[in-house]
Amino acid sequence: MEENLRRLKQILKRCVLCPRRCAVDRTGGERGFCGLADRPVVARALPHHGEEPPISGSRGAGTIFLSSCNLRCTFCQNHQISHETEGREETAAGLARTMLRLQEAGCHNIEPVTPTPHAAGILEAWMAARRDGLSVPLVYNCGGYEDPAVLRLLEGMVDVYLPDFKFGDPALGMKLTGVPDYPETALRAVGEMIRQVGDTLETDGSLARSGILVRHLVLPGNTANSRAALDLLRRRLGPSVPLSLMSQYTPVNLVGQEPDLSRRVTPQEYESVVDYALDLGFEELYVQAVDEREIVPDFRREDPFRWPGSGG
Repeated sequence: MEENLRRLKQILKRCVLCPRRCAVDRTGGERGFCGLADRPVVARALPHHGEEPPISGSRGAGTIFLSSCNLRCTFCQNHQISHETEGREETAAGLARTMLRLQEAGCHNIEPVTPTPHAAGILEAWMAARRDGLSVPLVYNCGGYEDPAVLRLLEGMVDVYLPDFKFGDPALGMKLTGVPDYPETALRAVGEMIRQVGDTLETDGSLARSGILVRHLVLPGNTANSRAALDLLRRRLGPSVPLSLMSQYTPVNLVGQEPDLSRRVTPQEYESVVDYALDLGFEELYVQAVDEREIVPDFRREDPFRWPGSGG
């Protein structure tokens, strides 16, 4: 792993950690699309109970919300941190202590969120934390827009990959993220993840220990995009890949005047996508209820997931 870390740090001098390939020297003060320097920036680190049951379990995922993102989707629920670089810049030693603190709090895993621009710092911190007793799995929660060559440098660190597969329609991906090649790029990335950890989700009892779980958020008015995404996943990766079909889309101010994106997904829209996945023969599906719960976190609060009147 030392050699992989050396190579990741070298990449930062002409950064191509993600497919945007900005080629800036992040170690020398230059900034690319993500706006980050060469150290991880942590917005929050806490036990998180809002992931899929095998990830959150009963005591929560040890979630490290990292600032910025290489996609910055206009509809992102975490836009307060994914579209910004504010947070606490961490050394590898500091981030390792955070990982160990989350393990000591009883969290079932360590889950860096939007880790792509921070990959070098995460690997360095993980190596230090492992030397000091970190033993829970590492869950790599990313947007799917990854470079397989960079993912190969993370082999051996990641136990569970938790990628999004957002778009089957490249035009919609371009419209909402500014990248023209999301579907094909994400398919190659997920293929590399499967090469590393397999195409199933292995559990110890009810908790994820290794493997992959691919997420897809159903967008209102865009069920054709969801069907296209499922077609691609089924054709290229097969029916055994576990899928999490999410209904939790909530409008945020950044979606502007998009008529469909200014509302929640309807039960009919969501159920049609679930039915389509079943018709395609996917063997393991995680689904959500369609309701009006407030689920957009507010990172201006100490606990972003405690909503007024929620009681939790």
